[in-house]
Amino acid sequence: MSTVAVREPGVRVDIGDWKCVSPKKLKNSGFSSYGTGVALLFTLVGSAGCHGDDPRASSSDPQVLVLEEFPSGKDSWNSIRLDHNPRVEKWVNLYRGVQSDKFADLLIRKERFDEIIQTHLQLRGMPRELVFIPMIESEYLPQAVSPASAVGLWQFMGPTAEHLGLRLDPFVDERRDPVRATEAALDYFAYLHKRFGGSWYLAAAAFNAGPGRLERVLLRHAADKEWDDALFWEIDQYLPRETREYVPKMIAVARLAREVVPRESPQSYITPYRYDNIFVPGGTALRSVADALGVDLESVLALNPHLTQKVTPPNEMHAVRVPVGTGAVAVAGLSGSLPLARADD
Repeated sequence: MSTVAVREPGVRVDIGDWKCVSPKKLKNSGFSSYGTGVALLFTLVGSAGCHGDDPRASSSDPQVLVLEEFPSGKDSWNSIRLDHNPRVEKWVNLYRGVQSDKFADLLIRKERFDEIIQTHLQLRGMPRELVFIPMIESEYLPQAVSPASAVGLWQFMGPTAEHLGLRLDPFVDERRDPVRATEAALDYFAYLHKRFGGSWYLAAAAFNAGPGRLERVLLRHAADKEWDDALFWEIDQYLPRETREYVPKMIAVARLAREVVPRESPQSYITPYRYDNIFVPGGTALRSVADALGVDLESVLALNPHLTQKVTPPNEMHAVRVPVGTGAVAVAGLSGSLPLARADD
C-alpha cells in the first residue's frame, strides 16, 4: 500500500491504512476546494504523508515494516504451541494426502495478503501463525460469504463487525476490506487472548464459536481449572463440531506450512495486495476510475472489494484504491471528468 508521495511502494507495507487527513482539517488549513474532481485533495493527502482510506481520522506518519525485517527460519514460527495428537494428525494427514494440491494452492493464494496480515501481527507482537486463520475461515477470499452470512477474509457476522468498528452500509462493507478487516480481526484476537487466560487455543475457539458460548462451557465444565491451551482438549467435546476441529486445523496448517516447498504454477505469480489511494467525490463509479487508468474494471474492483455497489458512497469524500504507481495518472484522468467539488462538501 502506498501513496504517490512515498518511497518505492514495491518494498513496503503501510499499516496506517485507515488514518488520514480529515476534510475538516483540509477546510481549516485554508483550502476550500480542490481544483477539479480529485486533484488538490490527492496532492494534499500525498504531501501530508497520509497513507489511509478514511478521511474521518488523522495520523502522523505511521510505522512501516517490510517483510525482510521479519525473522526467518523455523524457530520464529513457534509463538503458538503446536501440539501433536491424533486430532491434529488427522488434519496433517489430510493436507498431506488427498487435499495436498488444494493446500499448496491456498499457500500460493495466501501471498496476496501476507504483507498486510504479517505486518499487523509483527506490529502487535502477535503470533505469526494467525496468518493462517483466513485460510481456515475463507480460503483467503475477501468476497467469501458463508451459509450463515459471515463475510470476508475473517468471516465476520454483521453485529460482530459493527461492534468492532467496521463500516457496514449499502455502499461499504468493510468486512470485505482486507486491511480494515485484518485490523479488526487482530484487535478481536488480542481481546480474546486476554479474556481467556492468555491461551491462543481458547482465543481461536472463541473467535469461531463466540466468546459467550465458550465462556459458558468453561464455567460449566472447567470452572476450577486454569484457562490455558491444555484445557481446550478437555472441554472441546462440549463445543460445536466446527469449533472442535478449528484449533486442530489451525495447528496442522501452521505445522505443514513450514514443510511445504512452494511449487511453480501459473497461479504462483500472485500480486501482493498493494495500492495507491486517491480520494474522490461521492458517487464516483469505479468504472470511471478504471477508464481513467486505461485498465479493466476487474483490476480496480479487486482492490476495492468493500465498495459493494462499485461506486463510492454519496455525499462524502472517499478513498479509492488503484494499482501501485497509478495514483497520479488516475487523478489526471479523473480531474477533467468529475464535477467540481469542495473539500468540505
